Amino acid sequence: MSERHRSVYSSRAKLGLITPPTNTVNEAEWQRMMPAGVTFHTHRMPLHPDTVSAEGKAGLMRDLEAVFAMLKQARVDAIAYACTAGSMINPVDSLPDGLSRTTGVKAVTTSAAIIRALKTLGVTRLSVATPYHDKLNHHETEFLVENGFEVARLIGLGIGESGPADYVRIAETPLDVIEAHVNRCFVPGSDAILITCTDFPTLPLIAALEERHGVPVVTSNQATFWAMLRACGIEDRFDTYGRLLAQH
Repeated sequence: MSERHRSVYSSRAKLGLITPPTNTVNEAEWQRMMPAGVTFHTHRMPLHPDTVSAEGKAGLMRDLEAVFAMLKQARVDAIAYACTAGSMINPVDSLPDGLSRTTGVKAVTTSAAIIRALKTLGVTRLSVATPYHDKLNHHETEFLVENGFEVARLIGLGIGESGPADYVRIAETPLDVIEAHVNRCFVPGSDAILITCTDFPTLPLIAALEERHGVPVVTSNQATFWAMLRACGIEDRFDTYGRLLAQH
């Protein structure tokens, strides 16, 4: 056991996790995937709907740096900002790289993790399923295209159209509804299926969706978890959470 990790439960790594205030799925899915000797420690942070303007980006950075400072006291090895839409800023590595520089802690964002995962898998043509409303779906499509991907189809469930208070419904979406939604989104000839939103319960569906459609499935929580483990030097492979964690 290293000098840094004398904690009984964190002998291999400690992960920091920042989620939006309504999110209840990210922690549940990470808990199911977490390998022995690795723990994660969570903090919630307000949503930042404006990540485009200079003022909006500055406000996001202020909040993130404050939360990083608190989680840093737990001696975590890396911190993830686990908000998909809220971290979709281009250049894709600008937010995590900036946070790493200013806080002195390895930073991962969900959007950057997704792009890295898709590129690691060598895919370009995507079928995308989200729980979002049209405005966020348009933002996500632009983000993916700007990072070199072809979006064959992107469909959302329309949640959040009436405002952020509606977002709590995302976690309440039944698995059979999500599975049917993903199947509707799939375009034959796609290289991969992407399912976004860290509050969208998808973990039990990944293996069956990969088998049915014959392509890898990348999800927000799975990709962020993978990126965090690899950032901490944890190279474990997992058989039940999709090709990304099984092969890379």
